Amino acid sequence: MEKTLQQLRQQCLGCTACPLAQTRTNVVFGTGREDAEILLIGEGPGENEDLTGQPFVGRGGQLLDKMLAAVGLSRKENVYIANMVKCRPPHNRDPLPEEQEQCMTWLRQQTAILRPKIIVCLGRISACRIIDPAFKVTRQHGVFIERKGVWLMGTLHPAALLRNPTQKPAAFADFLALRDKIGECCTHTQLIYQEESV
Repeated sequence: MEKTLQQLRQQCLGCTACPLAQTRTNVVFGTGREDAEILLIGEGPGENEDLTGQPFVGRGGQLLDKMLAAVGLSRKENVYIANMVKCRPPHNRDPLPEEQEQCMTWLRQQTAILRPKIIVCLGRISACRIIDPAFKVTRQHGVFIERKGVWLMGTLHPAALLRNPTQKPAAFADFLALRDKIGECCTHTQLIYQEESV
């Protein structure tokens, strides 16, 4: 019998495979539609994510939600959001290679259940792990490559955009490219545009 995301989540919540389990408040498994054709993958939870158990809920997450909404996407309606590492690295440091390796088992299983048509890597660390170890996010962002029938694209991390707002137009262009790619290869994703409240 195939495992469901809910069953996988329950297993992941009890994970103690690496030292990050000792310092976490919550496991941040992922959120979104279980039938989503678009999977967004960040690197690891920050403080707000660790406290809430939800990915991308701080200022970077709010920016991500705005950029998604601008192209008709939403974590409630048509995307799934996860991280490579499910527990917060202390002081928001980059996840170590051994931590990434332990946690990739969970991400691989999530991806196998979701069967996305498009994977968007949010930030350098995610893109280097999933697309290409030599990935240069400032040069290669927004470029789609196909692997085993899945389209992969790396873009700038929302937290990096908060630190360097001049990169926001380039990142938004990536989301416009994502919208176009959805039109090309997704079969049931409906883009939903909501009126901005004034």
